[in-house]
Amino acid sequence: MKCARSVLIMNKVWEDIRIYGTVKVGERGQIVIPSKARKDLNIKPGDLLLVISGPPGPDPLRLGIGLVKADSVKKVMERIMKGLEEPEET
Repeated sequence: MKCARSVLIMNKVWEDIRIYGTVKVGERGQIVIPSKARKDLNIKPGDLLLVISGPPGPDPLRLGIGLVKADSVKKVMERIMKGLEEPEET
């Protein structure tokens, strides 16, 4: 039963993931983000991207890196900080 549950979880995780292709890391460590990904994610020249990864470990879902627009992270953090500043209603 544990194996079937794992398969269901994997299917759900991959259901919403878009694959835009592959990129090759250049000699200076640079990559080119595919144009369709840039368009879909509204990534423009000069945008600051945060490079993230999951914690190391044996879980294959945590291998790799992700790119997140820094201004998106900033907006989320501002909302969190605002929530911490507001007094709790009882």
